[in-house]
Amino acid sequence: MLIRKIKHSLYFALVKVLVAFAPSVSYLAFAGPGSSRQLGEHILRGGQRRLLVVTDKPLRDLGIADKAVEALVAGGADIAWYDGVQPNPTFTQVDEGIAALKAHRAEAVLAVGGGSSIDAAKVIAAGGCSDEDPRDWVGFGKVKHDVMPIYVIPTTAGTGSEATMGAVISNSETREKGVLSGKALHPAAVALDSDLMLGMPPAITAATGMDALTHAIEAYISTWDRGTRTEYSRRAIRMIFDHLRTAYNDGADREARDAMAMAAYYAGIAINQVNVGNVHAIAHQIGGKYGIPHGLANALVLPHVLEFCRKEAEEKLAELAVLVGAADAGEPRAQQADAFIAAVRELSAAVGIPETTEEVKAEDFDYLVDLAVNEAAGYFAPRLLDPGSTRAILGKIAA
Repeated sequence: MLIRKIKHSLYFALVKVLVAFAPSVSYLAFAGPGSSRQLGEHILRGGQRRLLVVTDKPLRDLGIADKAVEALVAGGADIAWYDGVQPNPTFTQVDEGIAALKAHRAEAVLAVGGGSSIDAAKVIAAGGCSDEDPRDWVGFGKVKHDVMPIYVIPTTAGTGSEATMGAVISNSETREKGVLSGKALHPAAVALDSDLMLGMPPAITAATGMDALTHAIEAYISTWDRGTRTEYSRRAIRMIFDHLRTAYNDGADREARDAMAMAAYYAGIAINQVNVGNVHAIAHQIGGKYGIPHGLANALVLPHVLEFCRKEAEEKLAELAVLVGAADAGEPRAQQADAFIAAVRELSAAVGIPETTEEVKAEDFDYLVDLAVNEAAGYFAPRLLDPGSTRAILGKIAA
């Protein structure tokens, strides 16, 4: 463990140097009911009229995807569709999307959907400008060529991918998830249109909301104090505690939907600056292995990881307890930290998230632990993940 900690510290120092010289990213978001129309008009004003829309078949069947592009259609845009994205998208789906993009001779890519569609769209846009194999881009900064503009209309409030320069794509053969990251994959503009989220089922509302909460918490307790991550993660956490229950219980509540859309975006901005943490290191593995939706995987793991790093992150967790009203400012810090972890558990239970899942199997623990510990070595979490603790966490979520 000592050697791993030394390696991690050296890695952290190297990343800080590299990031200091990396180009910055800019954010452009149209927000509120009907903002997808504003984004469509923005795209047309930019002169892009041949677009590939990347989405999933259920959103097309429900008419949500078509509603999202009404302004583009009305403005005369020439649209082609790739609706083959599935939860935990694979490189095979990316390959299909790239073929559709090139066949249409698209000038830009528009993602409509949740994190799966957004992540796939990012890599499809990169593939449309290169003959390289997207599988070779797993890692940071490996997409070195210009990428056509990527626009995003999220239909869930949780992924944060609309604000980040990362994408997670699975290998369909090994089921392992690969993280691709770099400025080239950052969206040019997004629309946070709550009108498109009004019909979101409660279970998806819950899982994606807890996904956003995970992003915000991991950014806040990160050991990398960079940029505006503190401000945006605090905003996101407060908004999620204030509005997720309402969005879950009354999906037609526009105020709650608007707030959750913004919270997810704020959390995305936060992790775009300091990355995620140990929750994702474990959740990525159970999502890739078993097909568990990413938001649900995060929600299952989150309270256990907070317990794991409770001592190291005590001050930050205590601050969050006061922020969300789970503890008073004058209480002992340890008590405040415990209160915040309890509040996370209570919120998760209130929106129907189970504590365990039958999908995770004990016979797979060795495989999952190795992958999770290796991934965690690249994050700036308050405590470095170790095999024994990872195994214990998996045991707690396995039914």
